[in-house]
Amino acid sequence: MRPLPFFVLVLFGVLLSQQGLAQTYQPEKVKPKSLEAYERGIDQLKNGDYKLGVAQLLESVKADTNHVDAYLSLGGVFGELKQYTRSIQWYERARAKDTAYFSPYLLPYSINLAGDGQFAAALAAVEQFLAKPQLTERSRKSALYRQKCYRFALAQAQLSKDSGFVFLPENLGDSVNTPMAEYYPSVTVTDSFLVFTRRSRDGREDFFESPLRGKAFGAWSAIPGEINEEPRKGALTVSQDGEWMLFAGRFANGHFDLYQSFYTPQGWSEPLNMGTNINTEFWESSPALSPDKNELYFSSNRPGGFGGKDLYVSFRLPNGRWTPAENMGSKVNTVGDELAPFLHADNQTLYFTSDGLPGYGGSDLFVMRREAGGKWSTPENLGYPINTIENEGSMAVSADGKTAYYASDRSDTRGELDLYRFTLRSDLRPSLTFFLKGKVVDAKTGKALPSLVELINNQNAKTLMRVQTDETGMYFITLPTGNDFTLSVQRKGYLAYQSPFLFKQKQADSVYQKDIALQPLELNVSMRFNNIEFQNNQFELPATAAIELNPLVQTLKENPSLRVRITGHTDNVGKPEDNKKLSENRANAIVQYLVQNGIAANRLDAVGKGDSEPIADNKSDLGRARNRRTTLTIVQQ
Repeated sequence: MRPLPFFVLVLFGVLLSQQGLAQTYQPEKVKPKSLEAYERGIDQLKNGDYKLGVAQLLESVKADTNHVDAYLSLGGVFGELKQYTRSIQWYERARAKDTAYFSPYLLPYSINLAGDGQFAAALAAVEQFLAKPQLTERSRKSALYRQKCYRFALAQAQLSKDSGFVFLPENLGDSVNTPMAEYYPSVTVTDSFLVFTRRSRDGREDFFESPLRGKAFGAWSAIPGEINEEPRKGALTVSQDGEWMLFAGRFANGHFDLYQSFYTPQGWSEPLNMGTNINTEFWESSPALSPDKNELYFSSNRPGGFGGKDLYVSFRLPNGRWTPAENMGSKVNTVGDELAPFLHADNQTLYFTSDGLPGYGGSDLFVMRREAGGKWSTPENLGYPINTIENEGSMAVSADGKTAYYASDRSDTRGELDLYRFTLRSDLRPSLTFFLKGKVVDAKTGKALPSLVELINNQNAKTLMRVQTDETGMYFITLPTGNDFTLSVQRKGYLAYQSPFLFKQKQADSVYQKDIALQPLELNVSMRFNNIEFQNNQFELPATAAIELNPLVQTLKENPSLRVRITGHTDNVGKPEDNKKLSENRANAIVQYLVQNGIAANRLDAVGKGDSEPIADNKSDLGRARNRRTTLTIVQQ
């Protein structure tokens, strides 16, 4: 537990003796037994023994119920311990004894009222304090700041979208927390691991992990590998797929930079400095990575910003390098400090802290949402009681968007900062998402293939997310709700693969498995066009056809010796001769698209098989749907 600021306990009492206020309380008449207990209590508090200190102060008021200074000191102690209700009770007992003697304490009294969520009463108390004559400039400035905060809190309460919200932070317990400080929580997209920073008594900072299964946390352990060798570290984040870890560390150059480590079977690799496009000779920390690992958000105090520490963003190029970091602008950054960004798995919702935007006091938590065109919305304060009169730290939100993790030193802390979780208010939650994972392999050998995986919006054919599989061919993608998508997988030397995902009506927060076998560019290799579904008895290409055919155009251009056959098939509904003609027209529609996009016609054949080569039973709707297909076969390599 940190030492209490001693001036909170006694300063006002010292000043009061010089003010000559009209009062009924007479300090010089306090009973000696009460005064002795009071002095013992103050000494205990100076030495950091709060339990004995409070006990002595309670003995003091027991020995003399008119010892107002003891009441006031108890109000100060319980306020510092964040036991606001008890603090208020003792302040109000002091006020009942002598209103005039109590009046200089209206400011700390108001702070504790606000800490307890009584913002209207807090505003009344601080305005009464401001009405006092001959306030020092420092006292007036402090009171005006609190007045602004209380007014903001009352205005926010009127705008609240969920008045029934119940804030019940749960300490993560001894499996995670210790008497030392735990902070900067981060969770993998599968919510399988919680990673965090812990600071020991000597100032060393190390990274730890705790496995998470449902609501139960496993015992913490140090993160394995070389990542913990440097003693001075700070904020960390783990990529949504669990393959990268980014963190702030102070290594050879003597100042905090951002570093990257990769997961290996032996643990986390030796940290690599992220380079001059990210780091400067100044302070960089608080990294946050987008789920596709293509955007990096962080905080820096480099020159050219709007205040002390600003939020910056950098983008990963196709070659793996990062663009020069850009300041996120005045909508986000202020003359104060902006810290601890966290981008949710939905890739649309960004949380961070600021002490410069309007808030409740100290640093507050805010949320922004990505708008059309990629712009960010105006930051929104998360509101009381998530934000309080204290400094709020970093926050991470689980993949389902319902559970938030944050660091706090609430009254039930094991010592210093502990990690807590709570249910996030409904209007502050990120977008609902789907999760798609799988493995990409060679269709012939089964060997894992590192490949490019893209998620494309069927409505506008725009790429929403682009990820590279790891060396084992594994990928993990998050998908926003409300749209149908196509998963596109490409690797040089293989036919591109596309698969539609019709998620518009599916339930969110579900995990889907899709393993993909890529066909090598070899003679007689065939593939089905999964994303080209013709209307009944029609042969015009659907709007989604370009999503599948454009990668084929690229493959044919990269391999000018390839010659392919497009074959159309139908079910057995209708006359065989009509079905054959329809299948020929459908194959020709694809050939014409390829020709129009620069592929020579003599490299393309169109064949219609009608209903002559079924691959399923035509007796069921499902079987007939499988038979209605268009395929590609390599006929010359």
